[in-house]
Amino acid sequence: MVLKSSIYIAIVLLVLTKTEWIQAKEYTRCEVAKTLAKNSFPRSFLPNWVCLVEAESGRSSNKITEYSNYKSYGLFQINSKEYCKAGKKGGLCGMKCEDFIKDDIKNDIECAKTIYARKGFDGWPGWQRKCKGKPLPDITKCKKIAKF
Repeated sequence: MVLKSSIYIAIVLLVLTKTEWIQAKEYTRCEVAKTLAKNSFPRSFLPNWVCLVEAESGRSSNKITEYSNYKSYGLFQINSKEYCKAGKKGGLCGMKCEDFIKDDIKNDIECAKTIYARKGFDGWPGWQRKCKGKPLPDITKCKKIAKF
């Protein structure tokens, strides 16, 4: 009886949060900064990008968040409303949404650059709520960022 109740509660909590998790790669703050630096993100903007990733996905590469009429996928929470299509290539990034929930985040990075080119950081509600005009994450103690 206790086991059935625990399973039921776990399912209810998952449904209520409308968030799905699939064997996620959890990045550290420094891993995010290093990965972005390696992929030609300007050093001066890395704290904003790290804050964005923390605000949007909690540094989880495989996060899916479901809203009433679309879903957001991956590290950057790229949405199916504008930037990708579920099950087939499409959207402004020309990619399948499922491509953004893999541990290889090259597609995520390319699409994030597209979003940024169109809207800047304001393209992400999490950045607007948690990063804009607020103290940004300290990445000065992350080693080897300057080498990229």
